[in-house]
Order: sequence, then C-alpha cells, then structure tokens
Amino acid sequence: GVIEATLRIEKPKAKPETIVNQVYPTANSLPENLLKFYLHFSAPMSQGNVYSHIHLLNARNKKIDLPFLEVDEELWNPDGTRLTILFDPGRIKSGLLPREQDGPVLQESQSYTLKIDATWPDAAGAPLKQGFTKKFIVTAPDVGMPSPARWKITAPEASSINPLTLDFPEPLDHALLQRLLWIEDSRKNAVEGQVQIRNVERQWAFVPNQAWKDGDYRVVIGTGLEDLAGNNVARPFEVDRVQRPEDEFIPDFVTLDFIVRN
Repeated sequence: GVIEATLRIEKPKAKPETIVNQVYPTANSLPENLLKFYLHFSAPMSQGNVYSHIHLLNARNKKIDLPFLEVDEELWNPDGTRLTILFDPGRIKSGLLPREQDGPVLQESQSYTLKIDATWPDAAGAPLKQGFTKKFIVTAPDVGMPSPARWKITAPEASSINPLTLDFPEPLDHALLQRLLWIEDSRKNAVEGQVQIRNVERQWAFVPNQAWKDGDYRVVIGTGLEDLAGNNVARPFEVDRVQRPEDEFIPDFVTLDFIVRN
C-alpha cells in the first residue's frame, strides 16, 4: 500500500529589509500652509490602509486627529516606492468651511513630528526594518509665487561636465523639480543629463552626459512648478480659477537663458 501524506510547509516569514529612504520636503522648518509630504521607500510597499501607519504628533507628542486628506485612491508612483500624502486643502485655503471650523492642521511657531510606524508591511509582507520620524517647526504661511527671475543661475565652462546650477530663495516641490525643469540648446534640442536636487530642495543641479559645447542655452521651466505651499510659477495657491477668469493667458513654460563659453 501507498501511504499518502500532505505536508504543509510554512512560507518563510519575509525579513524586514525595507526602510523609509527619505521624506520630502527635507527642510525642518516648513510653512503653515504646507501642501504635501512625499514618502520614499527603498522597496515597494503594501497599499491600502496607509493612513493607519502615518501619524502627525504635536509638541506634546499627542496624535493630531485626521491631519491628512485620506483619499481612497492612494497616491503611489507606479512601482509602489513613493507615496504622496496631502494635507486637507480645505483646511489650508482661507474662507473654506473646514478651515473656519477646524482651523489649519499646522500652526505657525509650533513644532511637530511626522511618524511612520515600523509595523507598516512592505509588498512582501515584512514590516519595515525601522520606523521613521521627521521633526519640524512651522513658519508663517507662504503666499508668494516662485519667481524664476529671482533664481541664481551658475553657468558651467565649455568642454567641462560641470553642473549648471539654479539656486532658489525657498525650497521647491521635489517631484516637480525633477519633471518640470530641463535644458535646451539654441536649436531647442533637450540636453541629456542627470538632475540632482540639493540643499533642502533649494538647488537644482544638472550634469550633462557629454561635455558642454560653446553656445547659448536655456532652462525651460514648466509653470506648474510649485513651492511647498502649492503656489506655482503662474499663480498663487489661494487664487481660485473661478474668481480669475481664464482670459489671462498663462504660458505652459517660461525660460531662463544662459551662455556656455570657454
């Protein structure tokens, strides 16, 4: 006779290896009307129910009730390694009911801690290797638009692969800095290269793949580029499209010229 037995082998428990690489903005003083955080993970994360793992604590380490806009469609990048979490815009814009009733989430001159629990499972089901905290202090609301005219541009020398750098008076949105700024030559061809964002998102550096050639160049800036409070190059966050009719022409891009010489 044949003896049949079914053996069930337990799936090995996944080892905690995933960490929070970074939370943007990286500055530790942030405006009262801060719009969002970007959470970057070293590997894909489990999705759904994320808000149970993310907390905002006040200076007395007490959890703040519903600090974030809890959306059903969680804002993940395609590979599940970056999550965008938003503060409720209804509590940021003045004159809206949630703001009148509950006030803004963040209050000027107060300090806070963003806390990410180590129990949050990654996509393999393992908890994070460690939790993550970011302490920050809140400054006055930022209501000004980012103005490229006020950026400091430092041009490289021809035949070098030194970076072109742009320095901003304030931190700008980390994700948009990677997507909405690029460089074109005089024939409007995009220059290939690598972008580095430094100095708490106050510097954009571009390193070309090939040495700079002599000539005229321009930095192309999408007008959707925002600061930390959602003011963009074309309009402040507080201005409602309803109040300001679209008859004013808003370009999709603005440019800054620079010259590369030997």
